[in-house]
Amino acid sequence: MTATPRLHPVGRAARVLIGLLARRGDEIVRDGRRLAPEMRAVLAVAKRVAPTNDRDIARARIDIRRSVMVGPPVPPGVHTWERDIPGPAGDVRVRFYRDADTEPGAPAICFFHGGGWVVGDLDSHDPPCRVLAQRTGAVVMAVDYRLAPEAPYPAAVEDCVAAYAWLTKHVGELGVDADRLAVMGDSAGGNLAALVALAARDQGLRAPALQVLIYPGCDFTMGQPSIDTFSEGFMLTSESIRWFRNLYLPDSGAWRDPAVSPLFADPTGAAPALVFTAGFDPLRDEGRAYAALMAQAGVPVVDRCFDDLIHGFYNIGITRATLMAADEVNRTIAAALAGSHPSLQS
Repeated sequence: MTATPRLHPVGRAARVLIGLLARRGDEIVRDGRRLAPEMRAVLAVAKRVAPTNDRDIARARIDIRRSVMVGPPVPPGVHTWERDIPGPAGDVRVRFYRDADTEPGAPAICFFHGGGWVVGDLDSHDPPCRVLAQRTGAVVMAVDYRLAPEAPYPAAVEDCVAAYAWLTKHVGELGVDADRLAVMGDSAGGNLAALVALAARDQGLRAPALQVLIYPGCDFTMGQPSIDTFSEGFMLTSESIRWFRNLYLPDSGAWRDPAVSPLFADPTGAAPALVFTAGFDPLRDEGRAYAALMAQAGVPVVDRCFDDLIHGFYNIGITRATLMAADEVNRTIAAALAGSHPSLQS
């Protein structure tokens, strides 16, 4: 008998509460989009139990680890192990995920967690990585890169490039297909995945077959309209983005550097891309703008915006809407790595 995925007890209680609250309250419509009722309920609960204006780094790091309690249900049968790999400033910890049914010669995904380059770690994104490994049949390697302010830019980028380079050289040891390697990340991790894809092109590394960018940060100038349209009230705020940015890279003169903001890069020759954004997200427009920039440069791109969701949906496992969206993301990744996604055929 197949075991069912396990939702954290706190997540189970939250799911019931969200279901009740979703039936109440007024619709939220902005920028021509209607917020999903479940998202409205999530925001109402989060406003009381997880305020977004906390500027204490230690507390913010604890909070993101606690977020796994409302993360996606953890599937059984996913084997994990950890090891240290060489990095530019010492060892970098990585965690591998492999489903029990994964065959030799599977694809591999190098995953970079979100958290504004300041918070987040292997544990904060453990549930979605487990689901990703099971749904895609890929071996997932999550990277515990250095965080700001202790290690500001370019430490995170350097660690992530080094991790991807290591992966390309150890495909035999891991039993994965060297021609089906991907880089992937959410939010700040999406920024890092985009930069690693560009670095692979520029540094002569084996090119990834795919880059997966989930609501990525692509413009450090914060110059896109959605930054103001959704500046507050939708979990991630513009004030929070500025706080993260200034801890990671306070030098405003570097914000337009293509090695910082992918939106100012020339993406010609970069890996085919899947770009997923949320309609009620301050980062929406810069993610979509980067997708358009890549398409204009001849890069095969899938640009998918989940119009009724908020930033962070990939990590939210207590609503039907977010679970369906995350499942679509994972199915799209699986199709792309199998070479069967029509929009990515070159």
